[in-house]
Amino acid sequence: MKRNEPKTITILHTNDIHSHFEKVSSIAAHIARQREEAQGSPLLLVDIGDHMDRSAMETEGTMGGVNVDLLNLTGYDAITIGNNEGLTLTPEDLARAYSGLQADVVCCNLLEETTGEPPSWMKKHVVLEKGGVKIGLTGATAPFSAFYELLGFQALEPEAAIRREVELLRPQSDIVVVLSHLGLATDQRLAERIQGIDAILGGHTHHLLEKPLVIGNTAICGAGKFGDYIGKIRLEQQPDGAFRMAEGCVIPVDTDALDETVSSALNRHRLRAEEYLQETVAVTDRELPLDYTSESPFGNLLAQAVRRFAGTGISIVNTGQLLGPLPEGEISAGMLHTLCPSPVNACIVKLKGKDIRKALEESLLPDFWGREIKGFGFRGEILGNVAVDGLEVLYDPVRIPYDRIVEITHMGEKLLDEQEYEVGTLDMFTFGIGYESLALGSDPQFLLPEFLRDLLRFELVRPGSLAESERRRWAQRH
Repeated sequence: MKRNEPKTITILHTNDIHSHFEKVSSIAAHIARQREEAQGSPLLLVDIGDHMDRSAMETEGTMGGVNVDLLNLTGYDAITIGNNEGLTLTPEDLARAYSGLQADVVCCNLLEETTGEPPSWMKKHVVLEKGGVKIGLTGATAPFSAFYELLGFQALEPEAAIRREVELLRPQSDIVVVLSHLGLATDQRLAERIQGIDAILGGHTHHLLEKPLVIGNTAICGAGKFGDYIGKIRLEQQPDGAFRMAEGCVIPVDTDALDETVSSALNRHRLRAEEYLQETVAVTDRELPLDYTSESPFGNLLAQAVRRFAGTGISIVNTGQLLGPLPEGEISAGMLHTLCPSPVNACIVKLKGKDIRKALEESLLPDFWGREIKGFGFRGEILGNVAVDGLEVLYDPVRIPYDRIVEITHMGEKLLDEQEYEVGTLDMFTFGIGYESLALGSDPQFLLPEFLRDLLRFELVRPGSLAESERRRWAQRH
């Protein structure tokens, strides 16, 4: 840089990669090229969370080790965590994975309940220096408080936490940047309400901003999802000493370009993960078919697994959590992962009989069982019909929609519309996704950290479970 030229810094950012490993080698190749083109000018590389996703076999089989290795090889300077890191790995697994991370993990709104401080692998903020420019970084993650409490964390309201960090960073930094795994609407509110932030690099809601939004002196950025784009923002020092955005864009990732080192590391981790997941967890003496449109044994097995794990009299699940039938023979951990990849947990709610009835009525309609669902941990394609355990349903398919169920019984007694029942179901339903009446349940108790595939594993080794799954819960009136 010439003596009289203003100082500049380029920040490259990724977010919500969700273990889409088909993109990571190309991302690394592009970033290497950007570094070459920068010719020594300062460049910062950050990730905004949800890099890990346990629906990917490589992440599942290494408990995030593959993601950390790829972050290191690509040369990230700092990251924050998303809900897929914070909620789908235990604190012990996270500590183990991040112990090898060379980048700083910054997040100011997640504290250990026991200490009131961030875990040892995380900092509330850092100040990094690049080419004589001091960049103050803080981060925040979506505060799913009820879930984090079960894992021993306290999730703080992010705005107040970020405000405190910005006030600390501003006097000692040339640039203040927030790594926000909070979503676009929250990012906009932060820019409006907190003075002193130069850039908010966002994620969580998978928003793609081809050009940054500018609110006051704050640039808001977002690079979509799954590694399709890399975000880029260049900040330049003004005559008054402040840094302002001079350029902001997203760059499509060219999948023809590959980084050989990253590709090689990914292949090694894939082989390790496959080997780890070869463990036989059960042996079956029959195939369990799966049907998204009507009752099927594998759907029933999932409902059984949830009811027994939750210790409730009733369970309600959606068959779309399962991606294929369960074969006869040896069942490996990897097979269960392939058949049930979603990082979804069971939960217990109190539901009125009428809300249960509505979900069961909806389950008989193609508009519901065929509905495409995205997010909230769901990694299937369609919602699928409802599978139940602890209920007997008599229905008439020729009656009009929402009036097809003739009778529902529980423990030999008719289900009553206004009576509350304790039901084992899935955490995603509490967010109002899919069968929305299930979100009307009260007193939710979330059962972490086990996923549905763990519950299937427990149920498969229970004597008689396979024969039980073939028992009909739904009967047509003729």
